[in-house]
Amino acid sequence: MSGMETAPDDFSHLGAEAVSVAAGDLSTAWARIRGRLRQEVGDVEYRTWLRQMTLQGVEDGTALISLPTRFLRDWVRDHYGDRLRLLVQAEMPGMRGVELRVASARPAAAEAATPAEAPLAESLLVPPAPPPAMAVPAAASNGAGGNEWVAPLDPRYTFDTFVVGKPNEFAHACARRVAEAPAMAGFNPLFLYGGVGLGKTHLMHAIAWALREGNPHLPVAYMSAEKFMYRFIAALRSHNTTEFKTQLRSVQVLMVDDLQFLIGKDNTQEEFFHTFNALIDAGKQIILSADKAPTDLSGIEDRLRTRLSAGIVADLHATTYELRLSILQAKAHDAGVEIPPRVLELLARKIASNVRDLEGALNRLVAHAQLFGRPITLETAPEVLADILRSHDRKLSIDDIQRKVAEHYNMRLTEMASARRSRAVARPRQVAMYLSKQLTQRSLPEIGRKFGNRDHTTVLHAVNKVTELMEADAAFAEEVTLIRKMLET
Repeated sequence: MSGMETAPDDFSHLGAEAVSVAAGDLSTAWARIRGRLRQEVGDVEYRTWLRQMTLQGVEDGTALISLPTRFLRDWVRDHYGDRLRLLVQAEMPGMRGVELRVASARPAAAEAATPAEAPLAESLLVPPAPPPAMAVPAAASNGAGGNEWVAPLDPRYTFDTFVVGKPNEFAHACARRVAEAPAMAGFNPLFLYGGVGLGKTHLMHAIAWALREGNPHLPVAYMSAEKFMYRFIAALRSHNTTEFKTQLRSVQVLMVDDLQFLIGKDNTQEEFFHTFNALIDAGKQIILSADKAPTDLSGIEDRLRTRLSAGIVADLHATTYELRLSILQAKAHDAGVEIPPRVLELLARKIASNVRDLEGALNRLVAHAQLFGRPITLETAPEVLADILRSHDRKLSIDDIQRKVAEHYNMRLTEMASARRSRAVARPRQVAMYLSKQLTQRSLPEIGRKFGNRDHTTVLHAVNKVTELMEADAAFAEEVTLIRKMLET
């Protein structure tokens, strides 16, 4: 795999069984695993945490993976252990699990694990059965692959670790309510939507964990829309759609993440529509997430779009500076590392795209401090995060401008592209068009398309109108200038 740094794997210390496995396609499988991880977490996170993993071989059905320091080993175990185990099992059939070691450690056969390290391998072994709360009911689990309805839950994603702020408080409150009382009138289905890294999946996992805590035997199915489609296609190919329907419709709570994946998949949409109706009619709870509101999901059938909007639709807005700072403070506290307030303020100001990027930057700072024993300061942080900060030091987009103007005028973002002409909507829309012309390189027709496919003459009129108003009204000019400064900082 080009461009991938791999250390040579030494299998000389392993027994005959391990060598025979290595003689097959062990190295090739390991390269595929590393490639999958790199693709999933991104280059920056991969280089920071996973690049130094080395596959030492296989012993007693367990893949032995080493890392150069105890800190890195513990970090990979805690944050990537479950995913690593699943990839190993997929690429190396027959593996029971994974054991992570410090590179200098001797093989397990030669040295007993210390009490602190003893649970390490065990924690990554295949569990004998899915957790009770997330297991499908007996009728579903009897079929082949029945527990495939259950996606791995991230233990970090709970309500306790979700930082609430103005952009996400409504979605958080709705998620709490559904977790406490599934299938409550008015909250079924619950549809969460928002951009990448704003907390949709966190809330989905938090609901699942809360349901598990409240009723360990509640049959819940949680999956991505992609998984739903693949399972449906497999049922079609095996002429086993009856079992597919029976399994899925026997759950009490259905949770489907990233519903936009079904756009353009007509047959899968048809089956999902019927499953949706069957569960709703039976009083079962449905929880969904997507990157857009149901009304904005082009390519979804109208009858399905209508049903998706029938319950509660809750959006997670782009994070504010205050919310990003609160998230960083909470993450730093959980990591047990002292980070100067001005460094956190720098990150909150510079990395505004999504929480994942924000957390990744913080993780790198923490790792750098712990690995090299150097304090985190306002001077060293930009050096450690040079590539991350550079990637976020980009030109403004029209979407950025629309969000900031909508936030300033306390209006819904969707109204930027709506047909409404009331002054409360039209004036902010004109301000956003004006700023889009001033702060981006987009042409008038391109700007018009971002505002509900308006003609370029409408954009030109808005630019001229705002210019005139700024010259005639000092207060209005100060307001527009303030928004511009907020966008440019």
